[in-house]
Amino acid sequence: MLSRVANSIFWLYRNVERVENSARFLDVNFNLALDLTRVTAEQWSPLIQVLGAEKNFESLYQKYDRNSVIEFICFNEGNPNSIWNCINKARENARSVRGHLTKELWEQINKLWYYIQQEREQSHSTDPDPRIFVDKVKRECQLFYGISDCTISQNEGWHFGKIGVHLERADNTSRMLDVKYHILLPSLKSVGTTIDRIQWVALLKSVSAYNMYSRKHGRLVPLHIAEFLILDQEFPRSILHCLQKAEQSLKSISGNYGQTFQNQAEKQIGLIRSDLSFAEIDEIFQHGLHEFLDQIQIKVNSISDAIYQTYFSIKHQDLAP
Repeated sequence: MLSRVANSIFWLYRNVERVENSARFLDVNFNLALDLTRVTAEQWSPLIQVLGAEKNFESLYQKYDRNSVIEFICFNEGNPNSIWNCINKARENARSVRGHLTKELWEQINKLWYYIQQEREQSHSTDPDPRIFVDKVKRECQLFYGISDCTISQNEGWHFGKIGVHLERADNTSRMLDVKYHILLPSLKSVGTTIDRIQWVALLKSVSAYNMYSRKHGRLVPLHIAEFLILDQEFPRSILHCLQKAEQSLKSISGNYGQTFQNQAEKQIGLIRSDLSFAEIDEIFQHGLHEFLDQIQIKVNSISDAIYQTYFSIKHQDLAP
């Protein structure tokens, strides 16, 4: 497979996952705002902090209110990770590798693009209640994954797409947990209160984890929630599970089914996956959850860089006569 094609497929799936993550988090936060009796800027600013886009947002808007945050996340062209920009990039990725996709998958990404385009054109004339919009976006993204798994041969291209999805999910889960624990509720006075419980429920729902967590642990215990989202090997959005799946796809691409690594991408992901496999949540909290999650995000970025250098980069020797 050409490196250009592999790169486009990787980013097609990763951008679709980014669209779904943004839609899910916006949906949960909007409903959370309705549950709280007093909504302030602190309720909306964490959404921008999850994206790491505070400077970008503040250059475009004067305050963190509902309308500004919704517009920034959904449709603003100045936000490179807005739903609108991500679906544009995903569609362009899909168009450039049209011959490697099925008719059904191309039609699905096209349908989603047209829907978001239509909603963007009407967004300035309607009340910014995003619930219908984000629910539709989430379902269409999930349909995209279902069509992909049912119609695409599980070859190199499919595995590159899966790597993109799982790296994006791992990064997103770490960011959401970090915001809740380190930013969203900095006051110890609120710990154990109704507001605290509502926010932990909102965090679990943001990564579609509430039902599965409740079946496994029952009571909302911060230590158990963090353990479930970081170290659970069965939940599909836990950090460890995502990295395990990404590593399996990397080794399927290289044909490496042993315990060693064949390139830097496999080495990087093997190191972090091994660390998480033997980690204990008590040790993570002792060393600092925020610091741990910050390192996870750095390491996930390093995996992406290693994948680029291993499979996508045009090396100087390739250009030599």
